[in-house]
Amino acid sequence: MNNIALQIETQTSPVGDEFSALMAVVSPILQGLLFGLKQEVVDQCGGLEQMPLFMLPRAYRPGFGDCGICFEYAAHDAINRRVPSVIERVSDSLTRYCRVPGRETASILFGAEKTGALQIIGSPANLLTAESRILTGAQAQPPKLKQYIDKLTEAFRRSSQRSLLPSSISGLWKADLFLGNRDTDRWVGTTVKINRSQLEGAAGLRIGIVPARYGVGDAISLDHSKNLVICPLPYDGDFMEIFYTGWTIVQQFLAADARVPSAVFLPIGSHIMVAKFLQDRRDYSVLDVIRAMTPMAQPELLRTTSVPGTTAIEASTGNDAVTNVIAPQPMTIF
Repeated sequence: MNNIALQIETQTSPVGDEFSALMAVVSPILQGLLFGLKQEVVDQCGGLEQMPLFMLPRAYRPGFGDCGICFEYAAHDAINRRVPSVIERVSDSLTRYCRVPGRETASILFGAEKTGALQIIGSPANLLTAESRILTGAQAQPPKLKQYIDKLTEAFRRSSQRSLLPSSISGLWKADLFLGNRDTDRWVGTTVKINRSQLEGAAGLRIGIVPARYGVGDAISLDHSKNLVICPLPYDGDFMEIFYTGWTIVQQFLAADARVPSAVFLPIGSHIMVAKFLQDRRDYSVLDVIRAMTPMAQPELLRTTSVPGTTAIEASTGNDAVTNVIAPQPMTIF
């Protein structure tokens, strides 16, 4: 078991020069990719500390739904970093539409489907309290979320377990996020879809996060047919643009076998500079490259804080169901 504290990174100043801002976000992207690799792949390279950067594109295997997982992680990440254009909409969805009391809006990623060498970061016992309630919209006492986490994970992994859930939360196993306010300890099940047409309602789900649609408007709305509050996230906003640009750079860099891609794939000078920085260090371990990027990153763009009492736990590589999984895990999202 690896005792690694769960960390939350918060944007603390506006984006200055683009290169430094990109270095600040590419570093955690690389870290997420590394920690998302399957344990047997990491073992073949001698462990996390020994994995060279040039091996990352060979160890990482993009899969179906990568873009959707990326959007899920990016939404979760933006909420906890309190990106203004995102947190305002989410907070409004919670307080105005779902009537969740409180002001300290936060997101917990329910990653029951994720696998990786450092798959489980934190556990419900640490992130939730005995009084954490899941608000379902039903006229009844809200269930205590913590006592159902293991059952929800089992329901995600095994369809035979879904009938054992209370009717008010029978579809909560479909949740991608639990959104709520920490100061009141009240949460709602949330589904995140990059393709709005794939949005589905279910008992226990209250909010649906989707990208805004160009020319249609991006106002929060109620979808009565799905019984969901639709919360579109805007495309503008400086930090999210930097985040997605960083993702693009890493994707193109990996597709070029950890080398600077040709100009048609990465035509902007500052983006090429980031890729060149990585290429020059392709023989070093990924973790050493991440350490080398730290002095180059924009000072005070991100503030890293640790959540007390959380640890990273190595995931099983067997076929057993994974339990106690609530955490960001960006294995195939970048």
